[in-house]
Amino acid sequence: MIYADPGEIIGILGSLTIIGAVLFPIARALGRRIEGKAQAPQIPAGTDARLDRIEHAVEAIAVEVERISEGQRFTTKLLADRSAAEGAPRGPERGSR
Repeated sequence: MIYADPGEIIGILGSLTIIGAVLFPIARALGRRIEGKAQAPQIPAGTDARLDRIEHAVEAIAVEVERISEGQRFTTKLLADRSAAEGAPRGPERGSR
């Protein structure tokens, strides 16, 4: 019987594992290229119209969100002006006390 050093066996197994991990994906990619399976998937015919509808819907939503944010800015400005007006000293009323 031939007994090998455990360090040598671990080194050989590790080398084979690394070589296999590197070469297997390369071999698989070459195999797919040879078979011709690496083609881009075909897009169904109705997809263009569907994407156009989605694009229009997203644009409409963007317009509505902008309108809502404009209203929010206006409301915030009104509230800030109101609180500034209520907190501002009033001339004759404060001086009469």
